[in-house]
Amino acid sequence: MTATNAPRPESDNLSVSVVVYRPDLALLTRTLSSLEAACNALRVNSPAFAVTLYLVDNGGLPPDISADLNTLQERGIPTVLISGHGNVGYGRGHNLAIERSASRYHLVLNPDIDLDGDALVNALDFFAQHPEAGLLTPRIGDDEGRLQYLCRRYPTLLDLFVRGFMPGSIRRLFTRRLSRYEMRDVINDRDIVWDPPIVSGCFMLFRTDLLKGLAGFDPRYFLYFEDYDLSLRTHEHARVVYTPDVRVLHHGGGAARKGSTHIQMFVASAFKFFNRFGWKWL
Repeated sequence: MTATNAPRPESDNLSVSVVVYRPDLALLTRTLSSLEAACNALRVNSPAFAVTLYLVDNGGLPPDISADLNTLQERGIPTVLISGHGNVGYGRGHNLAIERSASRYHLVLNPDIDLDGDALVNALDFFAQHPEAGLLTPRIGDDEGRLQYLCRRYPTLLDLFVRGFMPGSIRRLFTRRLSRYEMRDVINDRDIVWDPPIVSGCFMLFRTDLLKGLAGFDPRYFLYFEDYDLSLRTHEHARVVYTPDVRVLHHGGGAARKGSTHIQMFVASAFKFFNRFGWKWL
């Protein structure tokens, strides 16, 4: 679908939460700039549309970012800086913002995402036309714009190990298996896909009442698998949808490339996830 010209109700508003820990300032600045442009596009047909940004500092936010935040304030995007709580983890950090939000929609956003100019327009138009949708995930591209397959079927331990930790030469032996896990048979640049089991936490656009009803992210996950958990719980109350007309770029990387500490966190979160939802080995 494409953006429509019909104005939305004046009561529509959006809150956005971005959690950072020792962020790459250049990437964060790009994210905030792209968010501003996407918000400006929302106001073309709905000048009174309100957007509030919650920037959650889990530690290491450089003071240089204050200029960007002041610019957003001056341009009509109220910004709330939440800090002083320490590094409480990704999901709990977002929950601090979700608890404060009083919006109709809430966007969970990574600090390494660039939004297309029409991303929010197209997303909220989709929600307006499809009241059954409660969580929307976009078409996510990599640094070169190539499609990243970040929707998932339910994982097995073998899927996670092969995809995350095996060298490429061995991983190629499991191409068909990983393609199924990554839903490459249905995810593309053209087709809307309803009810992918799991979607990425780098961009999760919710109806806020649904997200609050779910109590946000499960705080037992410090990092990794909190989006898997939340995706599966969402299906119990609303439909999840992949919408390729909503487009973003993602500059993130995998756990194995981030060192032993991230690998340990990945394994710990995987254990919690499978204990809750059920173990699948092969």
